[in-house]
Amino acid sequence: MSTSADGAAGGVLQLDGWEHVYSGKVRELYRPAGGAGDRMLVVATDRVSAFDHVLEPGIPGKGELLTRLSRWWFDRLAVPNHLVAPQEVPAEVDGRAMLVRALDMYPIECVVRGYLTGSGWAEYRETQSVCGVPLPAGLTDGDRLPAPIYTPAYKAPQGEHDENIPFERTVELVGQERAEELRRLSLEVFAAASEIAESHGVILADTKFEFGADPATGSTLLADEVLTSDSSRYWDAAEWHDGIRGRSFDKQIVRDWLAANWDKTGTPPVLPAEIVERTAARYRELLERFAG
Repeated sequence: MSTSADGAAGGVLQLDGWEHVYSGKVRELYRPAGGAGDRMLVVATDRVSAFDHVLEPGIPGKGELLTRLSRWWFDRLAVPNHLVAPQEVPAEVDGRAMLVRALDMYPIECVVRGYLTGSGWAEYRETQSVCGVPLPAGLTDGDRLPAPIYTPAYKAPQGEHDENIPFERTVELVGQERAEELRRLSLEVFAAASEIAESHGVILADTKFEFGADPATGSTLLADEVLTSDSSRYWDAAEWHDGIRGRSFDKQIVRDWLAANWDKTGTPPVLPAEIVERTAARYRELLERFAG
């Protein structure tokens, strides 16, 4: 078995004292060997995905960049989160792993949109709404919304597509009180993060949060990655004010190249070195904007 945690189609890293339990598109999840304890280890790899495919090659340093960005945000947000202190992680994954509490995760992606773009823009052109939320007429791609909107999605089982759902469906999934709490927390964190981002010359256009319940207390904690380039859409504020839209600090370069060079059937083509480096540079630039 391969010992790399970063290969798109290989084995996973074996860590002493830890048992691998789950592989996502870009992350690996471990629990203490033997299943004891209430800790989990989340390891971010250099893998990159687009259009529901993991691509080759990965983006060098991506796992460490995203982990550093998550940690930077966790340190600045007032909402309780799942990080464990001190952060003692295996040396093999130092810099790209987080030690966290094991939570009962809610099956909801808490999406908040502050600007009209992406799939929201496509839907708005057809229905003048986004995920069932009506919006004013006359908006254009990249416009700031009158107020951020909460558009949750159901986290589908692995291999299936997440599904946008109305708020009423979240009530059915987690109950009225918890659904209202998730909406409130998501909008509060988005507002706080937007203000911080703007102080660094960056616009937070949209993002997704995930939350879970602490089994010991029942308290809701912010979990997973938070406000990274993979979970959020960031723009340069100066560019946006100059009317330049669509240059986000993420893998948009990869998506654009694939859209122009692949018909979305069969195996995706290998990413050119120039596309890989340009994407890595955008990830690095965002981290430097925030953390220096």
